[in-house]
Amino acid sequence: MSSEKVLPLNLEEIVGDFELCEGREKLELLLDFARSFPDFPDQLHSNFGMEEVPECMTPVHMASEEKEGKLFFYFDIPPESPTVRGFATLMMNGINGCNAEEILRIPSDFYLSMGLQDVLTPQRLNGMAAILAHVQRRAAQSLNS
Repeated sequence: MSSEKVLPLNLEEIVGDFELCEGREKLELLLDFARSFPDFPDQLHSNFGMEEVPECMTPVHMASEEKEGKLFFYFDIPPESPTVRGFATLMMNGINGCNAEEILRIPSDFYLSMGLQDVLTPQRLNGMAAILAHVQRRAAQSLNS
């Protein structure tokens, strides 16, 4: 496994879209992602272990599954937390279908290149880092199983 930090292609494209935005456009794009936040599949509540992301002020629960070596992540986040839902949606769009090695190569601060620190509080950024850390921990667990 290469230790080089790179983004999966879909995530790289999303980051590029944010890099083209200026100021509040970044927040609007994040809110656009929030509007497309998918419902959490009912069958996953009982079939997969839900993991809480306690570092987030917002209640965030996550589940993952592996299909033919590819990982898929699902989040359950209240609608009253649109920025967190937006970040979770962009993560799902950017990494679902990647293998564990690809996910582990994502830099832990990749979202800073999106300029989100200009429109979000440090507390929200910490939550984003926590979500990524949990996703990467699940990816590491899949390599060891």
